[in-house]
Amino acid sequence: MNEKIRVGRISYLNVLPIYYPLEAEIMGHNFEFFYGPPAHLNKMMSEGLLDISSTSSIEYLRHCDQYQLLPDLAIGSRGPVQSVLLLSRCPVEELSGKKILVSAQTHTSAALLRLLLTEYIPVDPFYETGSATSVLNTGERPNAILAIGDEALNLRKHEDYPYRMDLGEAWRQWTGLPFIFGVWIIQKESARNNPQGMREAVRKMIEAKKWGQKHIDRMSELTAEKSLLTPEETDSYYEGLVYDLGPEEIKGLKTFGKYLVKCGQLNSLPELDFFSP
Repeated sequence: MNEKIRVGRISYLNVLPIYYPLEAEIMGHNFEFFYGPPAHLNKMMSEGLLDISSTSSIEYLRHCDQYQLLPDLAIGSRGPVQSVLLLSRCPVEELSGKKILVSAQTHTSAALLRLLLTEYIPVDPFYETGSATSVLNTGERPNAILAIGDEALNLRKHEDYPYRMDLGEAWRQWTGLPFIFGVWIIQKESARNNPQGMREAVRKMIEAKKWGQKHIDRMSELTAEKSLLTPEETDSYYEGLVYDLGPEEIKGLKTFGKYLVKCGQLNSLPELDFFSP
């Protein structure tokens, strides 16, 4: 039997269309899945514990020497993303000098928030890392919270946070481009050691994505069953998501990288290096 391909799987509902056909064994595969938030999978990839993973886009930009991008596979938005939200007790323009609690699960969204609050809506808050849900459960109410993933979907109507900024929509208003929160990457070492196995694995990932996109209504139904969202809300959610990495999405990713360089969060903008299946 062929050695299993170690695949990192972000444990959020928004990537269900890509992984469901594999996890439900609608498609045969040779994958062993490892689950976790983006920051955890970033660490596993950096330590060589995974062959392929969905990961923060900033992780690739910072460590492109170690990875290659999978072609035409991403998670992002062309407008409101709904699951990456700044929730605030006051208007965003009034956050200077106030604390923003930032989810520890994200790298890309945290970097995007700093860009937006430096370049787009210039304010000067200070940031603290932590779990929004855990802090709120203690009764504490930070001035603002950056929530991502399923937590953001569940907290977006919190009565104590009447002001909301959707980071995907803010980016689109600022740049006119899609924002790519996550990409899929492959270890260069894995590709060298097992080129045929990795080519087959990458083709299978792309095939699974196309299946999920074709059956997006079913993905929406499954999400409604597993979350606090209504069927109508899940339909709206998936309508706003991007799973392709085409020319406009690549332009958005490069623009993000350019701003990261400008603000000192990235040393230089790398050439995007794609794995060829």
